[in-house]
Amino acid sequence: MKRQPTIVIVGRPNVGKSTLFNRLTKSRRALVHDLPGVTRDRIIGDAPWRGGTATIIDTGGLIFQDTDTFVPLIRTQADLAAREADAVVFLVDGESGLMPEDQDISGWLRTIDVPIVMAVNKSDRSGVDTQAFEFFSLGFGEVAVISAEHGLGLADLWDLLEPHLAGLEDDDEEEVEDPREARIAIIGRPNVGKSSLLNQLLGDERVLVSAVPGTTRDAVDALLEREDVFFRLVDTAGIRRKGRTDKGPEVLSVVMARKHLEMAHVCLLVVDAVEGITNQDGHIAGYAWEAGRGVIVIVNKWDLIENREAARDRIEDQISRNMKFMRHAPVVFLSALTGKGVHKLFPIMGALHQARGQRISTPDLNRLLKAAWENRPPSMQGRKEPKFYYATQIRSAPPSFALFTNMQGKPHFSYMRYLENILRENLGLDGVPIRVMIKGRKN
Repeated sequence: MKRQPTIVIVGRPNVGKSTLFNRLTKSRRALVHDLPGVTRDRIIGDAPWRGGTATIIDTGGLIFQDTDTFVPLIRTQADLAAREADAVVFLVDGESGLMPEDQDISGWLRTIDVPIVMAVNKSDRSGVDTQAFEFFSLGFGEVAVISAEHGLGLADLWDLLEPHLAGLEDDDEEEVEDPREARIAIIGRPNVGKSSLLNQLLGDERVLVSAVPGTTRDAVDALLEREDVFFRLVDTAGIRRKGRTDKGPEVLSVVMARKHLEMAHVCLLVVDAVEGITNQDGHIAGYAWEAGRGVIVIVNKWDLIENREAARDRIEDQISRNMKFMRHAPVVFLSALTGKGVHKLFPIMGALHQARGQRISTPDLNRLLKAAWENRPPSMQGRKEPKFYYATQIRSAPPSFALFTNMQGKPHFSYMRYLENILRENLGLDGVPIRVMIKGRKN
């Protein structure tokens, strides 16, 4: 049985790696911007290949002669990705020609035992076809002349990759058919430890970790299995308030973080135990809650707290004040730096994902809500006594319910909250948004 091949794209900054990634995967997963060094982490996506798919990994721009804070981290990420790959696409800029940085990268690539295919980008520019021949001097054989922006020459690139990808055999493992994924987005303000948490969950230095806020600009994901549950973990860029983001890549990053939040099933909201719950934490929680995502509050940097009993009371009080809508959400105190407490997350994530997608039978739902209605009926509207007819679940993920009554208007919000609490307590929906609608009978 053929397994899905992995292809890694490497090259110096601003040669079009993210554009090629987006073109191959037919997506806009990677950030594309004129500024060099926009992509820092490994970005993963699937590309159509021979009736199936190939995994494509985009890496940060490689520089070997620089003292920038992130350069060694980017090189480490690219090296890890390349050594795990079935083939590497070495992308160069045909318009600017062979550069010293390209020669540095070619020297590094010769040290890894992975097939290398060279692609000369920007073939839509004048003179690139002629200039492409100088890249033969790097010694990687035939080159593919392409335009990632316009999709030109990609068939030639796949032809060069084909001999290195054909015949890949599975490791005698039985293929899991149609696994149910739990998509988990790690969200929060910049520099609260989101990337460190992802690395601990994966047991791998998978994402750049730095004390500089905003290290993660792209959404980075990975798939792993725990106790027959498949978790797709996505680390997103830190979300700031509007007006507090710089122009360019950071604005794009926040937009993408919001997009990945809305694609997730469950969100891990990471907050700083030292700073406590801020208004911005509440805003981010609101984004997830409004999108109907389950939420687990992760109180990180717990290893820095001395008086933990007092700190726990303070955090729980702040959650009640700044996140009233999700006071029932699970709260986990941990240290992403040391890994202590991280093991608690997997069963909670699995349970929350299952709860968010559950359905309750109509008879059971009606027994529950009719008893709640009779025990505490809503206030009368005019002279008409409110009557409950029946209820039904109209969708799951998040669980949404419609109650059919003789009421012409909506009950007070406190009564709606009462019904939500009844459902949450009896159906095990802590941390899961619930939608309850009152359908009145027309005269």
